Amino acid sequence: MPSLSIEGLFESAVKIFLFEDNAISITFSKEGIHIRFPTTRRLAEYLEVPHYYILPYFAMMEEQELVTRAERVGILTTSKGTQKIVSVMSDLHPEESASLIGSAMFDEILKVTK
Repeated sequence: MPSLSIEGLFESAVKIFLFEDNAISITFSKEGIHIRFPTTRRLAEYLEVPHYYILPYFAMMEEQELVTRAERVGILTTSKGTQKIVSVMSDLHPEESASLIGSAMFDEILKVTK
């Protein structure tokens, strides 16, 4: 069983976006840019761990203001969480991220979230 961590969940979310789903849901608002996080069940399935192993990490991520739960929408990154997930995307998978989102859009998101 893999060792779980908040950093690992962010990296897994990016891998799901880029290599599994080939999609990412991004919301632009007055408050900033928010990215829809994979569900806890989806992350658990991807990491091959029981679902309930993931839940405490999401509670910690909420405490650290990295994500927020939006009723009927799912789990969204906060501005701080968006910075973190975009950082993972640019550090670990920049070409794949730019390919999925579009180079111009990815560059602009990088600028806005720094």
